[in-house]
Amino acid sequence: MIDDVIARWHRYMGGELPGGLDELLADDVVFYSPVVYTPQRGKAITTQYLAAAAHALAGGGEGAFRYTKEVLAGDTAVLEFETSVDGTYVNGVDIIRCDDGGRIVEFRVMIRPLRAINAVHEQMGRLLAAGG
Repeated sequence: MIDDVIARWHRYMGGELPGGLDELLADDVVFYSPVVYTPQRGKAITTQYLAAAAHALAGGGEGAFRYTKEVLAGDTAVLEFETSVDGTYVNGVDIIRCDDGGRIVEFRVMIRPLRAINAVHEQMGRLLAAGG
C-alpha cells in the first residue's frame, strides 16, 4: 500500500495529481512540523502546511529539490531530500504513514542543519501568512 501512496505523493510534488492533497490525506491526518511544537491535526491544516512546504522547498524557483533516498516498509516510508532555500542547503526526511485505504494518516518532517531549519521557518512563515 505504501508504494502506491508514495507514487501519488511524487505525482503531487510534480504537480500532476488530480485532486491534489484532498485525495491523498486522511481526514484525521496528523502533521509534525520541524518548527512547530504542537502536532497539526486534520486535513485542512495539514493541507495548508504541506502546500506551503512544497512551495517553499520545491517551488521556490531554485529548482534544487530532489529526493535522494527512499525506504518503504509496511505502512511507512522515509524519504530523504535535499534542496536549497534562499541559498541555504537543506537536508531532511519526510516520514509518511498510511492507512489500509491508501491515505496518509501521519506526515512528519525533519530538517537539518539548524541554519536550514531557520531558512525554512522564515519562508514557511511568509507563505502561511500570505495564505499558502
